[in-house]
Amino acid sequence: MNLKLPETSHPRIVILGGGFAGMNVALHLKDTDFQVVLLDKHNYHTFQPLLYQVATGGLEPTSIAYPLRKLLKKIPNAFFRIAEVQNIDTNQKVITTSIGELQYDILVIAMGTTTNFFNLPSDSTSKMKSLKSIPEALDLRSFLLENFELALLEDNENKKQALINIAIVGGGPTGVELAGAIAEMKNHMLPRDYKELDLSKMQVHLYEATGALLGPMTENSRIRALEYLQNLNVEVHLNTAVQSYENGILHLGDGHQLPTETVIWTAGVKGSPLKGIDQQYILPNGRIKVNEINQVEGLQDVYAIGDISCMITEEHPRGHAMVAPVAIQQGQLLAKNILKLSRQEKVNTFKYFDKGSMATVGRNKAVVDFPGKSVKMGGLLAWMAWMVVHLMSLVGFRNKLIVLTGWMYNYLNYDRVLRLIIRPSREPLND
Repeated sequence: MNLKLPETSHPRIVILGGGFAGMNVALHLKDTDFQVVLLDKHNYHTFQPLLYQVATGGLEPTSIAYPLRKLLKKIPNAFFRIAEVQNIDTNQKVITTSIGELQYDILVIAMGTTTNFFNLPSDSTSKMKSLKSIPEALDLRSFLLENFELALLEDNENKKQALINIAIVGGGPTGVELAGAIAEMKNHMLPRDYKELDLSKMQVHLYEATGALLGPMTENSRIRALEYLQNLNVEVHLNTAVQSYENGILHLGDGHQLPTETVIWTAGVKGSPLKGIDQQYILPNGRIKVNEINQVEGLQDVYAIGDISCMITEEHPRGHAMVAPVAIQQGQLLAKNILKLSRQEKVNTFKYFDKGSMATVGRNKAVVDFPGKSVKMGGLLAWMAWMVVHLMSLVGFRNKLIVLTGWMYNYLNYDRVLRLIIRPSREPLND
């Protein structure tokens, strides 16, 4: 099997990954003399910042996904294939994929990240839920609702409590936003759906190994986010690491234990595994070391951008934050630099323009740090700013319209209408 791409006399640029980084490289190489080939294991781009809303029934998955072929249809020199990368031969400039081999002239690695469980035992991690893709979001949604259905049938009070307890590990934006969304489900939606359950006993726990939530944000925003969660009755545990999870018990570093059937891991990410890139260019967290034009150190015509890349500078000694704005800006600049190199012009080094940070905690509750972090905002205005930024960042007018409509409905009705079990994973309880 091969990729059956058109023969070309032009240089071929192969982009691995259709996320924010890879998508922006392709879009900014329109009407050029390159043949652009985009590979991804899915045929759609995912707007990851809103995955938690799919998982909690606030949005349908199609509203945060956009077909990659539709994205590329106006670029005559661009082609897309569904494929998984198996190996890269940087000497021969050949990629081995699940559908065949492909020769490249320029390679752009934009494969993003995967969940990092930080050396927890595999017996523990296999029972935890993560939130990095639409299938995982749908699995989590179904799993949560199934547990409440099972709790209705359970006579043993301890088992019933474990079914309705929820533990979220990781106090970054995803963990904070997910905790807030589940707490609002507990306060407004679940009591209407599960009238037979005493949901006042339901516990939502958020565990963070460091001393603060939302680490990169200002202290003011971190304190506000903590207060918002506590007002929603989320039990926040700082300086608390997870040791293991077995037999329905979450074991914590401070010696405490929590009986729960639901552990959601949002504590960290690492670079997606990639064979063929010499280990000397890969950091322990799986990110690939790049120079200031995103070229992989020691390799010609190979670039890495977005979350999988790590550009170490004096200003960013640990690399840039793994957020969408960094990926977008790196993708756009790399496309321009590739064109400059083809014309033997001087290229520009990457300088990240920080537009600020934000996180939402629930209805009318959000925190925003503006560039420079000297200006901060919280509450309703921050929540509205968060909505506008995320709405405008979605790909496609249809998606923007559907998300806006969904948010308006949820706001007016205190409801999350998409509480459907469409990916069942649990067996019925046995006597």
